Amino acid sequence: MPYTYEYPRPALTVDCVVFAFDPSNKSLKVLLIQRLADPFKDSWALPGGFVEMEEDIETAAKRELKEETSMENIFLEQLYTFGTLGRDPRGRVVSVAYYALIPLQKAQTPIAASDAKAAKWFSIDKLPPLAFDHNDILQLGLQRLRGKVRYQPIGFELLDEKFSLSDLQRLYETVLGVQLDKRNFRKKLAKMGVLIETDEYQQNVPHRAARLYRFDKEKYHQLIHDGFNFEL
Repeated sequence: MPYTYEYPRPALTVDCVVFAFDPSNKSLKVLLIQRLADPFKDSWALPGGFVEMEEDIETAAKRELKEETSMENIFLEQLYTFGTLGRDPRGRVVSVAYYALIPLQKAQTPIAASDAKAAKWFSIDKLPPLAFDHNDILQLGLQRLRGKVRYQPIGFELLDEKFSLSDLQRLYETVLGVQLDKRNFRKKLAKMGVLIETDEYQQNVPHRAARLYRFDKEKYHQLIHDGFNFEL
């Protein structure tokens, strides 16, 4: 099908900020790929690429994630559209950015594919220089995560299905960059009633094994329907 337009058209890309949390050392990580080709060959960047003519934008984001890192079926939400002039040396390129959340255990060894030379997790406080305007995209993704984790239970997307209350508190402290009072934190959780206590405990830990919990999504959605406000 021919495309004939009177005006020049910008290219459209997607970029993905993929976060994971390591409870063992209270570290928030981001997934980067090493570019295989120019521009910025061998530089580190966010996973992403051009949107194809026959796909919608979110489909493109999921495809690029799978092609460059072999990851799929993870939490993904649109972040912002970046269109500053000169952001890409190849020409006029507009990028729709997404942020994604995944438990680190589920994504321990990302596999580089497609036009990625390597794929690797980096702690957000130990990042290499990034290609394009990807540092700006990453920082906005971090800002969105920090803001949203307070009033929506997206933090649970960064934990395994079963987790300890200590791991949950470490997650919030790491993302928000604050120290939380253990008693008040657990009191708030108990009042919400959105956790399911399991009969399982942590395994192979150097301290007393803690009980494991699960997030009750059905209970949460019912509470939201009834006017409940999630806030931690």
